[in-house]
Amino acid sequence: MTKLYRTEAEIERIAQGVRERWLPKPEWTHGAHFAATLWLLRHRPEPPLETALPPLIRAYNAATGVPNTDTEGYHETITLASVAAARAFLAAEAADLPLHEALDRLMAGRLGCSGWPLAFWSKGRLFSAEARRAWVEPDLAPFDPEQLGYG
Repeated sequence: MTKLYRTEAEIERIAQGVRERWLPKPEWTHGAHFAATLWLLRHRPEPPLETALPPLIRAYNAATGVPNTDTEGYHETITLASVAAARAFLAAEAADLPLHEALDRLMAGRLGCSGWPLAFWSKGRLFSAEARRAWVEPDLAPFDPEQLGYG
């Protein structure tokens, strides 16, 4: 199993770098998205991440030169699906499991592939301007984050 981060501090650094908008853009990888999400879910549960994360990502994108448009930058459907998946994943794991180990487990499963939402949404629907702006229901299979096979 590949280890993305070896300590809780490394994961906190990713989350803080996004929150404070100083994380170098090349470090904002698929794994870093989930690292930050897990850290925020565990350490900053209020306001709910579904509310807090969208403006945080938009601001980070703007600070790193990524425009938030209908074709790039922030993506509402992927963000909300990822938060729901990460929340369900954490609920299925031991509460005292170190986040770097939790992230390793998450990334070893189906969420480790950046294309995981395509099991639920067709490419056309998922990458539509509508899905970038707001939540759209999946068109291939029902999305139930608790049924993604955790634990």
